[in-house]
Order: sequence, then C-alpha cells, then structure tokens
Amino acid sequence: MLHSSIVGGSTAKRVISCPASVKLVAKMPPKPSSVHADRGTLLHDAIALILEDKPDVVGMKYNDIILTQELYDEKIVPALAALDEINVDGSLEYVVESRVGFGDLLPGVFGSADLLGRIGQRAIVLDWKFGDGVAVSAEENEQGMFYAAAAMRTLETEWVFDKAEEIEIIIVQPPVVRRWLTTPARIKQFERELVAAVKQSQKDDAAFKTGDHCRWCAAKPVCPQMTGEVDRFVKTSLQTIDATQISHYLQQADQIEEFIKSVREMAFTMLENDVKVPGYKLVAKRGTRQWVNDDDAIKFLGEKVFEKKLISVAQAEKLVVKKDFPQELAVSVSTGNTLANEDDPRPAILNLAKVFSKLKVI
Repeated sequence: MLHSSIVGGSTAKRVISCPASVKLVAKMPPKPSSVHADRGTLLHDAIALILEDKPDVVGMKYNDIILTQELYDEKIVPALAALDEINVDGSLEYVVESRVGFGDLLPGVFGSADLLGRIGQRAIVLDWKFGDGVAVSAEENEQGMFYAAAAMRTLETEWVFDKAEEIEIIIVQPPVVRRWLTTPARIKQFERELVAAVKQSQKDDAAFKTGDHCRWCAAKPVCPQMTGEVDRFVKTSLQTIDATQISHYLQQADQIEEFIKSVREMAFTMLENDVKVPGYKLVAKRGTRQWVNDDDAIKFLGEKVFEKKLISVAQAEKLVVKKDFPQELAVSVSTGNTLANEDDPRPAILNLAKVFSKLKVI
C-alpha cells in the first residue's frame, strides 16, 4: 500500500480539493502507526497472498497484530465471497498489489492498486476496505480513479484498460460491496484535474480549502484555514445564530473535532519525545486495583469471587449458526437519540408528545 509523498490514491481527493496541503503535510512529522492501520495492512497482505494461490495465511503477523481464525472469518471470508459475486462466470483476469504510476506526466507520483482486472470489455479497479468506521462510496471515488488513471499509464497494467469500453470502480468493505460504472473519458478528465492540482500545489500561492477531505490530513493542527475557522467559531455569539447558521456550523463540526483531536495527538507525541509544550505535561492515567495473584484471591474469597451474567446477543450469535438463531429472542433497543444529517438512512424520531397533542377526540 505504498504511495508517493506528493499524492497517492488515499490523498488524491485532498490534493485536488486543497493543493496547498501538499507542502504543509510535507513539513509534518510522520504519524506513528496505529493498531487499526496495522490490522488493515495485515488483512491486505493476507488477501493478496490468497489471490496469488498462497492460502495458508491464518497465523501470519504484521507488527503486533496476528491474523486469527476469528479475524479471518470476519473479514477475509466475506471479502472473498464478494469477489466471487463480481467474478460470476470465472472469466476475471486480474493482478494484485500492482505498483502503478504516471511516468513523465507526473514524475514521482505512484500508488499500489489492490486488484486490477478485466472481464470482457470492462476494466475493473477493486479496493479492499477492512475498516469498520466510515462507509466508503464507490461513486466518483478519487482513490479508485487515481489507480485507474495511473494503471493506464503503467506498462505492466495497461492491458487491463486496452480498448475497454467501461471502467468499474469497486469498493469491497466486508460484508458490503459498492460499485460504480464509469468511462475511460471520465478517468482522463480526473487525470487532468489531478495534474492541474499537483502543479498548483508547487506554487507559493496554492489555494487552501477545507472540507471532508481534511479528515485524514496530517497538517490540520497548523493549517491556517483550520485555525482561522476555529477562531471564528469560538468568537461567534450563539445567542444571535439562527437555524440556518446552526446548520452551517454543524456541517463544519466534524472538521473542527478532527482538528482538535489532531492537536491533542501532536502535543502527546511531542511530549513523549521530550519536546516541551508550554503549560502541559504527561501524567499517568488513573490507576485501577488488580489482584496480585488470582489464585490467592479465589482461595481467600471462595465462591464470592465469581458472578453469573447472561452473555450478550452478539456473543450468543457466535455460538450457533446465525440462520438458526431465533429472532424472537432478541430485540434492538435504542440507547437514546443522536444528531444525524438529513441524508442518513435512519428515519427521524417522532415527538410523541407533539403528535398526541394534535389528535382530536371524536
């Protein structure tokens, strides 16, 4: 999953939207790896080996993350099933983990495509997403279009797109598969947008722009647009804001929260590396009491040390075949209300008191 420091598949959307971010990100210290990132890398490596006819992947390790049978069943099995749905007649020709780049058009710009394939007159660009957080759309997916455009210009992978009439971007985020059918012309248009953005990014007056592309940007803590946005937000008097303005600020809330999170993470990293942050220090988290020796505690307390508790519905479903699980045994109960965008698929809650107040007794 290597990509260039200028722009790659995962950063294409940010670079096109905010060319000035390229130079700013280059100044930031490298972010340490995380458990989630290591888990994703492990799963990508594992499925690549399987597709190269090396199926013995359970037990393999990346950093401190081990591919257990449970993790294999949870992520790899549905991912392979999704691929079978795509390759219905078995005619898919493919390559995995291909390094693709733009050659002389964008020197030094490259990425690693998870799977590139061909079925008939359709070229396929497939990207595995093993994270459980944000749902990734395939439609107008900049990462997929980046790999398609780069693969078209890479000698080893250009066969995938040779005389192809259509190109399909596929996101497999187990157990969900999202697909978007586009054309070679759209990919070429994306390529022109990318080239223009990369050229713009090298200029001193390159444009900054905030948006959802800021979510994973390493430069959020020092971005002038982000810091200015926070200052304006803090200075605004809430008492004078109308509903339209509230809606606008809610749209910005995720960016602001991610900015604050990034600032805290950066301060933590600096203090861990003995870089002083005025007014702050690292302290030990609250301590929790633990048994020095479990056997001694059991011997002293006897049966009092144990408690009986019914396992959760999710735990119970793992003990039986899911299709045999009696649905009437469980019910989904909301823990409360939460704020969501209007395009969220969940229905809005009913204000029962308001509904009943409008009812007329006949």
